[in-house]
Amino acid sequence: MNPKSAIKGRGAQLNVPNRFFELSHDMRDDFLEFCQKEGEESDKNKTLYLEVFPKTIVNKVESPDIGMAYSMNVYQGCEHGCIYCYARNSHEFWGYSAGLDFERRIMIKKDAPKLLEALIKKKSWKAHPIVMSGNTDCYQPAEKQFKITRQCLEVFLKYKHPVAIITKNALILRDLDLLKALAKDNLIGVNMSITSLSEDTRRILEPRTATIKKRLETVRILSENGIPVNVMLAPIIPSINSHEILSLAKAASDYGALGIAHTIVRLNGAIGEIFTDWIKKTMPDRADKVLHQIESCHGGNLNDSRYGTRMRGEGKIAEQINMLVRLARKKYFKNKVMPKLNCDLHETYKVGQLKLF
Repeated sequence: MNPKSAIKGRGAQLNVPNRFFELSHDMRDDFLEFCQKEGEESDKNKTLYLEVFPKTIVNKVESPDIGMAYSMNVYQGCEHGCIYCYARNSHEFWGYSAGLDFERRIMIKKDAPKLLEALIKKKSWKAHPIVMSGNTDCYQPAEKQFKITRQCLEVFLKYKHPVAIITKNALILRDLDLLKALAKDNLIGVNMSITSLSEDTRRILEPRTATIKKRLETVRILSENGIPVNVMLAPIIPSINSHEILSLAKAASDYGALGIAHTIVRLNGAIGEIFTDWIKKTMPDRADKVLHQIESCHGGNLNDSRYGTRMRGEGKIAEQINMLVRLARKKYFKNKVMPKLNCDLHETYKVGQLKLF
């Protein structure tokens, strides 16, 4: 990609049409040329934070091949800009594009802590781990300003309710005090996403995420403070990070992680077009190779919605990737295991303190 023409700090390089909208608009070449001649900006590339008011915050996950039963997302859209992110498609439900809009139009749910508290105080609610970031990262840049994730962790701690976190941001260490308090009762598990050990790869795949060095250091600090950490090698992309599986697993183990998990990339919905555009601009020399190898993992398609195969893929390349992950577990995590979260305390803390009678 020509650095002068690239949209700086973003993964997607275009806004694809919203599938729910009859009309769409394009950034035409003659308009771009006009802006260049006039010295005007065709796109200000600014992030907008938009407050929304959902009625609920916790979602029941129905998918049989996702390892969670409940999730909550205090933000919709994600400024991290990971080009492969499966959550991009969900932005269309909010009336935006899965492309640049996903990274620049961030929905903020300030009522999330109140909605969470109301739910877990219900007599009918039975404690079960709730995963923060089932869709978008709860420690993305917006969290530094709004602190909604921290407020939710305070609710989980008050009611002794188990919570898991998925993130790729070192900002999680800001809340080390709450995480340590939750860990005392085995109420917290952290999943740190690390997809490469190469900063060059990280910059183009995940432009606004924490550096690899910071993420590994975060794994170390959390582990040293008694907070169990699992490292997500997700997604594995053939010919981009597939050769790093063993080295990634070793680094995760060396820094204190108790396990690893992985998925093979799949490019559902609008993500196929966004990813294809991106890779042809950033890696033109191997774009076709990567795209064909992804297709070979999903029955000849970039997308795959089949339960049971969509996460692990099929075919020779997928078999090699899955075999390497199994080998990595045996080699580097032989005597390690992520503990199950404690679901037994919450019932007695539903009023916010331990029941005496």
